[in-house]
Amino acid sequence: MADSEYESVLCVKPEVHVYRVPPRASNRGYRAAEWQLDQPSWSGRLRITSKGKMAFIKLEDKNSGELFAQAPVDQFPSIAVEGVTDSSRYFVIRVEDESGRRAFIGVGFVDRGDAFDFNVAIQDHFKWVKQQSELAKQAQNPDQGPKLDLGFKEGQTIKLNIANMKKKEGAAGNSKPRPAGPGGLSLLPPPPAGRSPALIPPPGEQLPSCPADYQPTSTANTDVSLSWPQPVGATTAASADIWGDFAKASGSASTQNQQSPGWVQF
Repeated sequence: MADSEYESVLCVKPEVHVYRVPPRASNRGYRAAEWQLDQPSWSGRLRITSKGKMAFIKLEDKNSGELFAQAPVDQFPSIAVEGVTDSSRYFVIRVEDESGRRAFIGVGFVDRGDAFDFNVAIQDHFKWVKQQSELAKQAQNPDQGPKLDLGFKEGQTIKLNIANMKKKEGAAGNSKPRPAGPGGLSLLPPPPAGRSPALIPPPGEQLPSCPADYQPTSTANTDVSLSWPQPVGATTAASADIWGDFAKASGSASTQNQQSPGWVQF
């Protein structure tokens, strides 16, 4: 094992009990009911660490942190860590001292959640070990991995459904585009023939009225356009000149009636 590998902590549980495990007489699993659960041999803290591919289950004193026993685990599942058949809170681990002597002891958790965390921490570590091994193999032999061939094989054909595309193109061809004006703006069609546009005076002004008995004498007069008054904002003198005759007409209504009885008084 390389000296550069560092030790990391995977799980710590503050309270755990250790029990003596009787020898297993047959191949059946361990049973926690056969232990003296009310009389644990030792109680303390459990800590799971990892260094490289190895995991270590360490039983330590709660206060001083002195090591009581250690169980090295090189793979999982294995005989180094086994669960009992009658409970999910108890396990049997194989401890080993510095001289290489081994023994099997029982480990029990007070809380079921602590037992679950203990089991998951070991599983996750060896899943990581397996992934690292696979990545290392792929890095050494990159050509041995499966390759994805997306090319067409000989004689292979594909079919494309373009019916919807034809329908969309036909619908687009039936629509008549509007003529574009200057600047790329579309112009509206002209109004129907036979109707002359109505004259609308500027805001705040009225159209001059014609006499009731007025009739055009010739066709030439009909083409003469009316002289519109200046819009709002023009000079005051021009406005006075345009409406001056109407003001005089309203002031001398009696004189206008005598001269031209056909005109209507404003």
